[in-house]
Amino acid sequence: MTDKTPVTILGLGAMGTALATALIEAGHPTTVWNRSPEKARPLVERGATRAATVADAAAASPLVIACLLDHEVVDALLGPAADVLSGRDLVNLTNGTPEHARTAAAWAAGHGIAYVDGGIMATPPLIGDPAAAFVLYSGSRAAFDRHRETLGALGGARFLGEEPGLAALYDLALLSAMYGMASGVRHAQAMVGDERAEAFSAEYLAPWLQAMAGPIAMGAAGDDSDSPLGMQAIGLANIVEGARGEGTPMSLLTHMLTPMRDIVAAGYDDLLPPLIDEIAQA
Repeated sequence: MTDKTPVTILGLGAMGTALATALIEAGHPTTVWNRSPEKARPLVERGATRAATVADAAAASPLVIACLLDHEVVDALLGPAADVLSGRDLVNLTNGTPEHARTAAAWAAGHGIAYVDGGIMATPPLIGDPAAAFVLYSGSRAAFDRHRETLGALGGARFLGEEPGLAALYDLALLSAMYGMASGVRHAQAMVGDERAEAFSAEYLAPWLQAMAGPIAMGAAGDDSDSPLGMQAIGLANIVEGARGEGTPMSLLTHMLTPMRDIVAAGYDDLLPPLIDEIAQA
């Protein structure tokens, strides 16, 4: 016997499997469903129960967590199970937009389902480690409070508010920042060359990005207080020319377009417009 809340996981991709594993390890009776039932086998061997249908899976637990491919799959699978889900708490961790979240919340409210939307800020191997992973939630405060401890088994649980689209909004904004950083890293490594990239990244790039992360996030980097925009314009132009001299593809420089355009819009530098056009057309 256990006093841990039973939980159902819908979707056993890499992330859904990680979520189910974390819940099993935390002692929660866990029911799983996946379109391809063979994906459930390893979890069943660890103590999970495999449900044959979405409706059976939803009926098994007061808390149902969906982690599916996209909002269209969520709609297609959960729509027919609305009657079974009525009176239960639904946490949707499927990546989507704020509008997807608001639409899902309105649908859930119409069927007596307490709805919480979420954004997972972690890769599957980090799930279950609250020091490394956190999950954003928004929507029904009551449902979140009922399951705060259970959701904590997945990673740090952060409630943003009752507006259902907030978690998706923050999720996408954070992912956007990550992809922007990844683009810069890719260009930097290409610029120094394959033979130097590994040592450069470990010794210089990673420490530099860690040191700059705080100022960038707070908006201090890129302003005109410590680094005049005219000097920044020269620096950006030199990056482009240096990369060109090293044979680095101009197409890897698209992450530079926004700061270049901002500097031009502020009335600084006549070097950048031709470079902006060249990068944009690469």
